Amino acid sequence: MAPTNIRAALAADPDVGAGNVLHKLIEHGAALDGPGMTFDTPVDDIPAWQGLTLGELYTRAAARAAWLHAAGIRRRDPVAIYVTNAADCFLNWMGLTWLGAVPALMNPNIPGDIAAEYIRRLRGVALLTDAAHRERLGEADLGGVAVHDVAETGSGDPATAPVAFRHDADDPIAITHSSGTTRMPTAVVHSHASLFHATRRIRLSGPRAQGTERILSALPAPHAAGIMTVNHALSNRSELLFLSRQDDGAAVLEAIERWRPSGVFGFAVTWAELARYDLAARGIDSVSLWFNTGDCAHEPHIRNLVNAGSRNVVTREGVRRVKGSSFVDGLGSTEMGHSAFHITHRSDTERYGRCVGVPHVFADVALLDTETGREVPVGAVGHFGLKSPTLAPGYWNDHGNTYRNRLAGYYLTGDLMYRDEDGYYYHVDRAVDSIDLGGGEWLYTAMSEERILRAVPAVRDCTVVSARTPDGRVVTDVLLSLHDSQATQASSVETRSAGGGFADPQADHTEAVRGALTPAAGATLRQVVVFPDDDLVVGPTGKVRKFLMRQRHLAAMANA
Repeated sequence: MAPTNIRAALAADPDVGAGNVLHKLIEHGAALDGPGMTFDTPVDDIPAWQGLTLGELYTRAAARAAWLHAAGIRRRDPVAIYVTNAADCFLNWMGLTWLGAVPALMNPNIPGDIAAEYIRRLRGVALLTDAAHRERLGEADLGGVAVHDVAETGSGDPATAPVAFRHDADDPIAITHSSGTTRMPTAVVHSHASLFHATRRIRLSGPRAQGTERILSALPAPHAAGIMTVNHALSNRSELLFLSRQDDGAAVLEAIERWRPSGVFGFAVTWAELARYDLAARGIDSVSLWFNTGDCAHEPHIRNLVNAGSRNVVTREGVRRVKGSSFVDGLGSTEMGHSAFHITHRSDTERYGRCVGVPHVFADVALLDTETGREVPVGAVGHFGLKSPTLAPGYWNDHGNTYRNRLAGYYLTGDLMYRDEDGYYYHVDRAVDSIDLGGGEWLYTAMSEERILRAVPAVRDCTVVSARTPDGRVVTDVLLSLHDSQATQASSVETRSAGGGFADPQADHTEAVRGALTPAAGATLRQVVVFPDDDLVVGPTGKVRKFLMRQRHLAAMANA
């Protein structure tokens, strides 16, 4: 069946969901020699970087389903997956959902002690892990779960895999979690329907978007966004390369040049890393789309990308390939299941200032006053509340957290936003990071970082650390990462006209930073610290990076 007809068949099939896309593709007649997935590590006897066809992907998943079934895994069994590589993560996830089990995907960067406690709290039956993570766990108490080496799970006989479990809409198909590098992870449950709704509603309802023909994913594999990207690509019959690491901008850039994708999916922290490089000098002209989810991205990082790559445009003379790409931004989280907003940036667009666009058709959005439960007026900052079929049903084994963040029927994401008169939404900060300065003034750290990046061209990335002193004063320290003296930021008009792009590590940036902040925030500025690149903390998301940079800085201040 042609890809267009496959997409239509999936969109019309009410039983398709996040847990059975692979099976439904074959049921609806997708070509077995069509695209499956590509990984940057070997898969059984298939070399790294060699694409698996749909048929090969199905067979490799069947092998794992057979092995896991022989090991005693059954439907509804929670099974943790704590591995290094994207291939091990997704192929074992597919094998477990085949059985109707509940895979709990774990961030590979979680420290061993936190990972052990998280595994105990899952109350699962098994752990699938690799040698590196087994060593990290040491002799920790894992609550009596069986421990299996993922090097063995691919050795099952595909022919002995049981009949695939038939998922109901509300059945759990994955547990993902908050980062786990900043605190004990919260285990978020995703259902068969919730984690596929956006794919059905906006990805399969129209033509396949330009840039999604050949996708390189720099998203974390054990994240809700990772699962959605896999199902997005499979459903759209797109080629997909899923990288195992996202914290190395050089490796991501080299993968783009090697694999030549039409679209790159990632989190904001990846775009900050790519801002290290002169993209005009790199072979990335194949990229027509950058897709961001999680934390919304900063304007200079977006401009750096949209001035690179190329895309097709329709003219009177026909379709032409022109310089410059598109950047789709939004705002998402593990619990949201999918970005609730969308906006497209190009080199000729100007709506920035942490604008995340307008809500998707499936998202019922409200900005709430948490004291009254009522919506705030246009222009006022409120707590972002969401009602959506994409929302996670709750937290695994944790009713308290499941209901704590609900207000007036909305899930409170922890984000602060405002809406303008045109209906566009803007993200200003995480609620936990904002500080009341009194007199109606607030210090919003994320918006402050945006203002600094726009105003000080030598700065590649920054972290704002604000806190109250014991005597009640608010003090703010700003941590800067500067552009390398041998590279330029973006080919942006703003940077070049401002004379920036080259960083003097000895320059005093204090007054430039103060001038970028609001007067009330600038009055709290205590110091500006330049962090050498070797001292930077690179995490899977911007929230993780910000937290770890703050903790390191506060610890250094305490020991000073």
